[in-house]
Amino acid sequence: MVKAYLRYELAATFGLVTSNSNAIYDSTGRQILSAALEDIAVWNIKQGALVKKLAAPSGDLGRAVAEVTQLAHSPVGPAAAAGHADGTVRLWNLVSGICDVTFSGHSAAVTALCYSKDGATLASGAQDTDVVVWDVAGETGLYRLRGHTDQVCDLVFLDDLNKLVSCSKDSHLRVWDLATQQCVQTVAGPRGEIWSLAVDNAGRRLAVGSAEPDLQLYEVRPASDDVDSDTQCLKYFGGVRRQASERVSGVRYDPTGRFLACHSAGKLVELFRVRSGAEAAKKAKRRKTRKKEKTTIPEEVADGGQQVVAADELGPWQVVRTKHKIRAVAWRPGAAPKGGLAQLALALADNSLEVWDLREEDASRSSVIDAGGHRSDTCLRTIESGYGLCAIFAPGSRHAVLGTKAGTLELLDVGASARLRQLVVHEGAVWSLAALPDSSGFVSGSADHDVKFWEWELLKSEDNQARQLSARHTRTLKMTDDVLCVRVSPNGKLLAVALLDSTIKVFFTDSLRFFLSLYGHKLPVLSMDISSDNTLLVSGSADKNIKIWGLDFGDCHKSLFAHADSVMQVAFVRNTHYVFTVGKDKVVKYWDADKWELLLTLEGHHAEVWCLAVSALGDFVITGSHDRSLRRWDQTQEAFFVEEEREKRLESLFEAGLAEPAQKAGVASAAEGQGVGLGSRSTSETLGAADRLVEALELAANEAARHQADDRQTDAAGQAAPALNPLLLGLDPAAYVLRVLAAVRPADLEQALMLLPFADALRLLGYLADWACVGVKLELLCRVTVLLMHIHHHQLVATAAARPVLITLQSRLRNHIKAFKDLIGFNLAALGHLQHMLQDHPNQTGGTTRLLPVKRPRHD
Repeated sequence: MVKAYLRYELAATFGLVTSNSNAIYDSTGRQILSAALEDIAVWNIKQGALVKKLAAPSGDLGRAVAEVTQLAHSPVGPAAAAGHADGTVRLWNLVSGICDVTFSGHSAAVTALCYSKDGATLASGAQDTDVVVWDVAGETGLYRLRGHTDQVCDLVFLDDLNKLVSCSKDSHLRVWDLATQQCVQTVAGPRGEIWSLAVDNAGRRLAVGSAEPDLQLYEVRPASDDVDSDTQCLKYFGGVRRQASERVSGVRYDPTGRFLACHSAGKLVELFRVRSGAEAAKKAKRRKTRKKEKTTIPEEVADGGQQVVAADELGPWQVVRTKHKIRAVAWRPGAAPKGGLAQLALALADNSLEVWDLREEDASRSSVIDAGGHRSDTCLRTIESGYGLCAIFAPGSRHAVLGTKAGTLELLDVGASARLRQLVVHEGAVWSLAALPDSSGFVSGSADHDVKFWEWELLKSEDNQARQLSARHTRTLKMTDDVLCVRVSPNGKLLAVALLDSTIKVFFTDSLRFFLSLYGHKLPVLSMDISSDNTLLVSGSADKNIKIWGLDFGDCHKSLFAHADSVMQVAFVRNTHYVFTVGKDKVVKYWDADKWELLLTLEGHHAEVWCLAVSALGDFVITGSHDRSLRRWDQTQEAFFVEEEREKRLESLFEAGLAEPAQKAGVASAAEGQGVGLGSRSTSETLGAADRLVEALELAANEAARHQADDRQTDAAGQAAPALNPLLLGLDPAAYVLRVLAAVRPADLEQALMLLPFADALRLLGYLADWACVGVKLELLCRVTVLLMHIHHHQLVATAAARPVLITLQSRLRNHIKAFKDLIGFNLAALGHLQHMLQDHPNQTGGTTRLLPVKRPRHD
């Protein structure tokens, strides 16, 4: 009989305020949205509290959601877009907290997001060098713009010109015409990468931040004003000197267009004031006057003229300095706080958010959000200490012992958040601590080749009022090399010591007599654990392997390739032979040490996983990572089988292989100069949708043939009509195909139809003609028809059998579309009439309902 195991799933993530992404305000300006790895955290600025977390559901194969790398807020309505490290873009409703749409258009991390002014279009740029334009309302990708040869860093819409500007690390600015989907202007920017773009609210100035010491400004010109070329809409306006020596990391205009924030890759935000046209002309005139006073050559004065330059329009205002590096800045929308001119939010690299109020005379920090969470999982205590390498709790869980890099042991009072005493005990770093099973003391292992035994004791404090916990040294075991890890067996009889020479020495605890030597690892052992029945020892090493040893004879039962990088920690589940391991490859793995099989791979961390702890009952596991998060994995009552998990891992590898040909094709197209492509890309979801559609078409065709045969038999014998097929859910064939087609996500529809064979596409066109006769789901029918015509155009032209179907489909769709167009036109005219009525009655209360005529009930 196949053995079943209980599944572990991610239950909570805590310890995060902001991760590797920007931060944005919501539409009210009272809340800040920040990335918390794969989630989005919504913070109340005034209270500094976590309001909610927006968590995306995992994929079909149980894959973890990738880290959020970019955020953008919709200019209309409570909505936001989030770009992820796997190339997906998710659209969120901030009121309901639900992910409405998931776009899959990139093969690498999303690095830029930008909404158009009306919020109907979203542009995304990524490390795969592509720019994809999405239809937000239609929930589909419009087209892909290729041309950059390196990562796309930022995007801005020029809404008045129907153009999109992109910048990249290839040191080029590109202007894309959204009507023709072509690059109409390429600007060779300053030397080095271009990191950020910003356009003012009037749409006439474009600020460009790069690795240069100057902030570059470009004039945005309408096409009609350009006498040289009808496509050159950007003209270099000048540069403004910055104070910071580091490269520009981001530039942003405030919503009013009066201020510009420029933050570097360091700890500095430079604020510039944008002067009006009259103020800039006045400053240019003063500059000319000063130049005239300093020079005596008339030609130089005449050459200088009174032309306004970038420094006249953009003047330095204030400088904001922080203690840590700045990751992103965001301006508060709407009105500024009372007594201030504007408000600025900073996302810092130390996992914190700061809010600054800007006044005419200075800038002050009004709020700091740096706690690790305020709703459920909260950081209880923060204790100042040395460079800690290992720690254990003392009996009673009120005190803890910390081993430091300086070779000291620090005794900490957890409840009082204080250090009781510091013991200088080793000459090298203390790498490991292990508690004795009888709770009488603990063992420490150090780089000075010593393993020391300690006993708990109570000593009088300095004020002689109460006794405090301390430790007394009892024995020392000398080793031949640095000690990296120590473990005591649960029965207290054996002591295992891992050394720098990649071996494990086992001693008797009472006499310290040598018992076993375990060798086989190629690199030093970083962690080990002993099972509750004292029969097995599992060791994890920097050679990426774990080894399972028997403690009776010291033989290696099995060596398993566990992780793609160093194994950082291993731990047994109490009273079992199940093992958890973590490594630098960002995953947590669950093993059966008796059958030597991998049971589960738990993905969720986005950086190296350093440590883990298994609860006493084995019902949850805590892991800590370099991504600054702690995660709790809870055991559920859902059973799983090893074969099922193995199949899921194979499917994940298969999907990962799907992106490689598409990515290579995209790079080749960019190299050849191809400027446009499909907005979406093939994923496992699109493959599944295509398979379901083909299966539905085959079932419908078989059912239709069966109906024809049954009808002939029924007419001949006079019998009743046959029962409906349960595989079609009790529907007729056409209705079942329509149900399957409508269930395909709009974002996946294009790729799913591309995977259809031509024979199935012809069959689907026949169903479209039948549905068009009724006029059901008209928008879906039109879109599917257009896509099939684009995909199979050449084959349809050469196929005589397709002509009658297309003619029928054309006539039927035209009539329904005309009626639908008339309906929309009538509604628009009615709305326009209501708008004029409101303009004629500006003081009318109650809105349009008070202006409409009252419908009187009819009396027959």
